[in-house]
Amino acid sequence: MNANLDHLPDRQHRELERVTHHILTGFEAATAGGTQTWRRGAKIYKIILFGSYARGDFVDEPHNGYLSDFDVLVVVSDEKLTDTADYWFETEERIARDPAIGRIVNLIVHDLGEINAALDAGQYFFREVIEQGVALYETPGHAFHPPKPLSPQAELELGDRYYRKILATMMSSFEIAEFSMSKGTEGDWPQKAAFNLHQTVEAAYIAVLLLTGFYAPRSHNILFLRGLAEAKAPSLIPVWPRDTRAARKPFGKLKRAYVDARYNQETFHITHDELEHLKATAEQLIGLVREVCDQRLETLKAAASYQR
Repeated sequence: MNANLDHLPDRQHRELERVTHHILTGFEAATAGGTQTWRRGAKIYKIILFGSYARGDFVDEPHNGYLSDFDVLVVVSDEKLTDTADYWFETEERIARDPAIGRIVNLIVHDLGEINAALDAGQYFFREVIEQGVALYETPGHAFHPPKPLSPQAELELGDRYYRKILATMMSSFEIAEFSMSKGTEGDWPQKAAFNLHQTVEAAYIAVLLLTGFYAPRSHNILFLRGLAEAKAPSLIPVWPRDTRAARKPFGKLKRAYVDARYNQETFHITHDELEHLKATAEQLIGLVREVCDQRLETLKAAASYQR
């Protein structure tokens, strides 16, 4: 990990300074007045920029509406401090409303012990964050463990187990969406269909992340998950066209469905044609995700066989 942001334009430097400010001040406010030992000693150990802006392969095209997101890992002192509702919701809202920050910011929060346990267990994701990430803030004296690789056989077993579980989740969500669509447009069936198509797409991206890095963030934000998965599997990118506002609209509606299709049904309207389009796109994504994951499993099998 390094602290060099020289490859970023001045505008992104200023935006990241604002993001870091919101994280630190928001955390201080959220933990103030705590009486428990873990809360009195609450600390942010590290704030790490990872993903495309850390690697340098970001897209910054405001004229056509396509900007890469900032992906930020916050490392805290206790697992209890990772709770979004209690400690991070207000910070995320302030970041989203700040006019000086011109792009989406995705926060993931983990405590140091959890990350070190993941490094000990061979999770690629955190290893890549450490190797490629850029430190925006650090408190001295809280080092990560050296990453420990899994054996090829252990990787195969873990990948196979993850894939079976998330594949079942993906397909059951898709089947529920199909059933909901078959009930027509009366009542809340369209909203149920939209929600379960969201869950299908969420599970599809999680499948890619679990197979390629043995980790997926605790997030229902399919835009965030899509960005992470597409970085691992660029073959998924064409599924959701994004060159025009109209092309981006279906994915945006699907993203809204996670909350609005359940809790704001009076304002969340979706037509049969829109659902058919989303269903067809989800089917396309499922096919590509299966190819990515099957190829990954074949690679793991070959490595495990070679070790023997």
